[in-house]
Amino acid sequence: MTDLPDPTAPAGSKVARGLGATARATRRAGRFTMRTAKRAADAQGAGESGLSRLIQMHFFNTAGDAAVAIALAGTLFFTVPSGEARGQVALFLGLTMLPFAIVAPLIGPFLDRFAHGRRWAIGATMAIRCFLCWVLAGAVHTDSRWLFPAALGVLVASKAYGVTRAAAVPRLLPRDFTLVKANGRVSMSGIVAVAISAPIAGLASLAGPEWVLRYAFLLFLVATVTAIRLPSRVDSSAGEGDLVLRGDAGSARTGSMRIPPAVSYALRANCGPRWMSGFLIMFMAFQLRENPIDGWSTEVLTAVVVGGAATGNFLGVVAASVLKQINPAVTVSAVLVADLAVVVFGFLLYGVLALLLLGLVAGLGQALAKFSLDATIQRDVPHRVQASAFARSDTTLQLAWVIGGFVGIAMPIDPPRLGLGVAVAVLAAWVLFVLTRHSPRLRREMATGS
Repeated sequence: MTDLPDPTAPAGSKVARGLGATARATRRAGRFTMRTAKRAADAQGAGESGLSRLIQMHFFNTAGDAAVAIALAGTLFFTVPSGEARGQVALFLGLTMLPFAIVAPLIGPFLDRFAHGRRWAIGATMAIRCFLCWVLAGAVHTDSRWLFPAALGVLVASKAYGVTRAAAVPRLLPRDFTLVKANGRVSMSGIVAVAISAPIAGLASLAGPEWVLRYAFLLFLVATVTAIRLPSRVDSSAGEGDLVLRGDAGSARTGSMRIPPAVSYALRANCGPRWMSGFLIMFMAFQLRENPIDGWSTEVLTAVVVGGAATGNFLGVVAASVLKQINPAVTVSAVLVADLAVVVFGFLLYGVLALLLLGLVAGLGQALAKFSLDATIQRDVPHRVQASAFARSDTTLQLAWVIGGFVGIAMPIDPPRLGLGVAVAVLAAWVLFVLTRHSPRLRREMATGS
């Protein structure tokens, strides 16, 4: 009864009591949410194995990435002249992403030589973004020339995080816990992080994008500490070998193996959705800015594509966790064909509906294809090689994303359908290549559904 307002109290006192009651209710709701999230993260042995700490780290990582994306949405692409933006984005993608993607397969064996290599490598990807967010906050406020280098540096560190995290998950699996289930739980924490962080970042943006970036700075600071506090099992490579994608396996560690045909097929098939994702992000960012659809603002159209992709990704994570008996080879093949079909639809009937479907199918397909690849690795790759398999497969997928982004930047924006026509041609050629390269064993597997 003490929280009820006194009708005889002054108006200012009533407002103060109301704000106090709201703050207390928000604090109680926040504590309940955090307790519920912690119980979910610790369930089924994830707390004992250390997987829950990685889930918490991924939560703050994704929340920070979402805040950065919101902060830059109105600055990176919408305030800089289009020609200058396209040139700088292409330049920094070339100078940073491609070398990283090429040398990344060498990083894992190098880090295995140090006692705390991987934890510090993951923490470094957080610390770099933490520092760059602080730099970006000043660059956005003063219109500094460091805006593009810092923004692209955040992108590079985010992609590097994906590769370093991929090798950590197999080392933190609880007993009787599948890789698909673990990666699904990690992905779900990212979706929850976006749902919580995006509204907060949106409110902070009312005070200016620099405040959103300072908010992201705090998130990455917490993520850095969480990464360094990961269990020591993340660093242990005892008894592990390498998955050799190509070339001579003689220089690899003892216990290494060549990539199995089913994993190779799933990896090639995954490159299609990743290429499409990189292409859409870069192509649509400039396309919608210069040629918005009549009656629709650039910001709304961008939100349609991004919202569709986020919804598709969420549906993909949910579907992968619900559908226990999906055939990985059939699923990745269906995703490839669906991506091609939706790009053809966008080419023929370019409009708001086509943009929504492009984002939705791209997000859904990328999630389902990745979970199918995880399931194939779990099934066909021995446990001792799985950490290497995830690191190297993620590196390949990051490279596919970069190539798609380059093609998207290189496409002329007039007429709008030209870029989508090129995407149709590239995806059609890739679908034909992938579907005609699988082995007789894979044909039997896809035919029987086993």
